[in-house]
Amino acid sequence: MSRGTEHRSSVHTVEGYLLACAHRDQAQREAGTLCARMPWLTTAQAQDVTRHYVEQRLEVSRNTLREIIERTAQIRQEYEDRYRTLRRDLFRRHAAAACAVIACAAGVGTLTGLLAR
Repeated sequence: MSRGTEHRSSVHTVEGYLLACAHRDQAQREAGTLCARMPWLTTAQAQDVTRHYVEQRLEVSRNTLREIIERTAQIRQEYEDRYRTLRRDLFRRHAAAACAVIACAAGVGTLTGLLAR
């Protein structure tokens, strides 16, 4: 593995970790807000609700990120396929234009040769 690839991999790992921490912190805040709206909960109950809420919220975040990753891969494939098609069509058109130019040049050369006699 090259040094640049290792660096990018490390950056992506750190970025993923920070994103996971941000999601966990957000879930903790949401759980705190939820528990604050239920003042009858005991401390143990509030902790239990918080734990369950955070687990569920993180699972939702994981699933959402997986769906985004899958959709991104699909879109990338669609764009690559379209780009390949456009490139092939452009090559064909350029080849046809080059053939037409060569045919015209040959025709002009032949005509010039015939007129010069």
